[in-house]
Amino acid sequence: MAERSVPALRRTAVGRLAVQIRWRYGAVAGLLATLAMSVVIALTDLETLRVAVAGLYGSEGNLLVGWIAHLLHGALFGVLFAAVLTDAALEDLTDSPAKCAGTGAVYGLVLAVVGAGIVMPIWLAVVGFGAPPSLPHVTIPLLAWHLVYGVVLGGVFAHLTNSPPRA
Repeated sequence: MAERSVPALRRTAVGRLAVQIRWRYGAVAGLLATLAMSVVIALTDLETLRVAVAGLYGSEGNLLVGWIAHLLHGALFGVLFAAVLTDAALEDLTDSPAKCAGTGAVYGLVLAVVGAGIVMPIWLAVVGFGAPPSLPHVTIPLLAWHLVYGVVLGGVFAHLTNSPPRA
């Protein structure tokens, strides 16, 4: 087994730390993006959180469960966003807030179609939800909500990853 030099070990440790920090930034950005998205949902169709999102966990009608589940999903999808952008081939997408917000917008629309439009109706049917939406369930409000999520996610993530460290 070849020994590594101290600088190589530091690069490895620093590299791992940078990835961990990026993933944490993804969780924070995802949480903030979900808060923004949830406000828009609350203003346009609060029943989505109360009925459908809470229904994923057998708590149809419980707004608190819907909010908590939605926030957790958003944070987890933020971590996934950060994980994808950790790939060296995609890392330049975080160079500017505008570029990263555009990337986030695409990501949000993919989540809308795949996650909310396909996976969610199937999940609701599996847990015995009264009337799960038909497949695919893609609506203009659903796309708009996820677009808000993606743009905020990308913008916040870019800001966090490109801000100089505090002293």
